[in-house]
Amino acid sequence: MSKSRYQAALEAVDLGQACLLGYFGKIHHIEEKEKAGLVSEADRESEAIIQGYLAKHCPDVGFLGEESSFLENQELVKNYKGARWILDPLDGTTNFIHKFPIFCISLALEVDGVIEIGIIDMPVLKQRWTAERGKGTFCNGQPVKVSETTEFSKSLLATGFSAVEPEFMADQISIFSELVKEARGVRRAGAAAYDMALVSSGIFDLFWEKELKPWDTAAGKLLVEEAGGTVRTYRGEVHNPFDKTVVAGNKVLVEKFLEKIKSLKI
Repeated sequence: MSKSRYQAALEAVDLGQACLLGYFGKIHHIEEKEKAGLVSEADRESEAIIQGYLAKHCPDVGFLGEESSFLENQELVKNYKGARWILDPLDGTTNFIHKFPIFCISLALEVDGVIEIGIIDMPVLKQRWTAERGKGTFCNGQPVKVSETTEFSKSLLATGFSAVEPEFMADQISIFSELVKEARGVRRAGAAAYDMALVSSGIFDLFWEKELKPWDTAAGKLLVEEAGGTVRTYRGEVHNPFDKTVVAGNKVLVEKFLEKIKSLKI
């Protein structure tokens, strides 16, 4: 009997999880990708294992992975027709290398531009978020929902910082400087997919970041939406994983965030 795409995805992530746990605390080869942070043998092997398993059990599905894909033609890749997996085999590589246990696998299935399956797995913390379109979001099998917090004064926010281009950092610092004065707290975990998973569980009330890649946000987008939240760009448009900006949370807080960054002229 052939496996469903969802079952194959779960089993592929199991294999990736085992790979990452095997390497955790034992990394020997670290490289710097130009304008893209660090990469280790764990990133590459995890991707190869997951991709190989998915190719075997879902040969009709394409593949877009952080370590093996090069986005030379952004529009062609963005407007892909058919089904494809979108994978980050190790989100939080810097954390991983420094033995900080906040890192994850992020796997999504996109069909004709729509995310249908999302899985975010935290190997050390033993947490796994899953979502299928129209069926809700779950963490370790239990249903989750975004928070109902509507005031920044009662919120816990999350973000990340990109140092790729000076203007990107300047925008992030400007927003951070404004919100850190209003919120109960702002956290920077170092793994965007994990941040979005925590938004889907109502732990973080809102997450924002700039200059992310599709493998950072594809699975998280579905988790947040299926948990009753919304995901937008800084311009307020419905977020696509290929967009460079992302705001995720409940609808009220997201709208308030978008109004705030208008006043900051970002």
